[in-house]
Amino acid sequence: MTDLDDSKSTQSPSLLSVLGSVLASMFGVQSNRKREQDFTSGKPSHFILVGLLVTVVFILMVWGVVKLVMKVAAPELE
Repeated sequence: MTDLDDSKSTQSPSLLSVLGSVLASMFGVQSNRKREQDFTSGKPSHFILVGLLVTVVFILMVWGVVKLVMKVAAPELE
């Protein structure tokens, strides 16, 4: 490993990197190399917080789609 590789592996991942890792793990496509990098350089609290936020956004999106479909399919029920 070079010095550049060492310094890059010890850096904390960016918010975009954490979001990408969380989304990839939710779909089950996280690579082993990326998972190991997350465990060695990332803070668990960042991944937990982003994971909770993504889950809440997902639930709200599903709820919104269901409300929209119900409104279109049966307008007299609203």
